[in-house]
Amino acid sequence: MTEKIDMNERLEAMAGQLPEVMNALMGLHSEVVKDGALSARTKELMMVGIAVALRCEYCLWKHVPEAVRLGATREEVLEAVSTAIVMAGGPAVAYGSVVVLKILDELDV
Repeated sequence: MTEKIDMNERLEAMAGQLPEVMNALMGLHSEVVKDGALSARTKELMMVGIAVALRCEYCLWKHVPEAVRLGATREEVLEAVSTAIVMAGGPAVAYGSVVVLKILDELDV
């Protein structure tokens, strides 16, 4: 796929269809991602690595921009991808080199 996707817009559209479910999901997400022992930026970078390992392009269109918004650099995002490569092997290399690089380029990071 690798075309630019505004996942916040898509999530809002889904919330219009499934408000109770999406409110619960977004409440969970907000609680998990807030600063704690780990910063919100670190947690978003973790989600980038997990999304690469799971090959969830939609997740990456949500979490890469959010990590960058929270101050993550291109190098930090790619280092998060490297953790997925260790855990998921070759498919993570392929996925990270296509999808994550496309998103970073779209964000001009």
